[in-house]
This record gives sequence, structure tokens and C-alpha cells, in this order.
Amino acid sequence: MGEQVTREQASQRAVASDAPVARRPHWAVFLGLAGLIVVIDQVVKAWVVGNFAVETPVDILGDQARIVLSHNNGALFGLFRDQALLFAAFSVGVIVLIFWYHGHAGQDLLISVALGLLLGGAVGNLADRMRLGYVVDFVDLGIGTWRWYTFNVADAAISLSILLLLALALRPAAKPAVKSSPPDA
Repeated sequence: MGEQVTREQASQRAVASDAPVARRPHWAVFLGLAGLIVVIDQVVKAWVVGNFAVETPVDILGDQARIVLSHNNGALFGLFRDQALLFAAFSVGVIVLIFWYHGHAGQDLLISVALGLLLGGAVGNLADRMRLGYVVDFVDLGIGTWRWYTFNVADAAISLSILLLLALALRPAAKPAVKSSPPDA
């Protein structure tokens, strides 16, 4: 005797077949972008170190944008100076957390991009701390005596990543399409 399927069973099967397929994290985007940030960061820092004197401002766009080579032996914005080993250990912990989080939440391409930027920035600055004992900073923005903290490519990637992650957290969640069941006959 053939299997009889009720309308409810048929509806459940149809809904189940329309269920979203579990997607994997975008590892190639995540790792590729992180690697690109590290390479650009390290190449630009090497060029700046080879071509500019420490603490000697060179105007790029007048007073608003300058190159000022500095050695940041603190953390973000120069806070907590002379703690390179502590920050290197902290950076390794953050890198592990970035990988873990990407493995669990990286199904969205934009999350992979944001976390790739974050990882690249963290690794770029960690490379400086491990090799030099400080981070090479050189971008100086401001007007007159009002200056922003000097930063580098890795810092810019980290900042962009944080802005992107905040935007992603604030975006409205996608609402699943509601399927109507066929009317009872």
C-alpha cells in the first residue's frame, strides 16, 4: 500500500526544504584580507622608516595631513607606555579570539571582511612589537595644534573594522519569509 501524506506533512516537508542551508565562514576572504593588510602595513612602515627621520614632520596636505615617524611603545593612542611584552601577549589572545569568532559567526561576507581587517591590523602591530619592541606610527592628522593620535595602516584597518562591526550590529535582522499554508478544503 502506498504512503499517504497529509496536507500538514506535505506543508512541513515544503517548509523544511526551504530552510536555509548552513553556510560556512568565508575563510579565503578573511585570511586573504588579513594577509593583504599585514603586507601593506609592513611594506609602508619599512618605507617610512627608511625615508623619514623620527619626530620630524613632513607635510603631505599642508598642516592637515603629515608624516611624523614615531615609535609607539604603548597601546592604543599611546596609552600604557613601555609594556610591549604585555601587549604582545594580549594581542596573541585577541588574535585567537578573532579566529574563534570568525569560525562561529563568519557566515556573513561582511563579517569576514570586518574580522579580516581586524586580524590584519592586530598581526601588523604585533609584528612590530615582537620585532622592534614598539609599533611604528606615522600618519599625523589635524589642524594646527589640534592633532589626532599618530597611527599607521594596521591601526586604520582596526578602526575601519570596528566601524564595520558596529554598523553590522546595528543593521536590522533579516526577517524570515512567512509562508502561508494552503487553505483547508
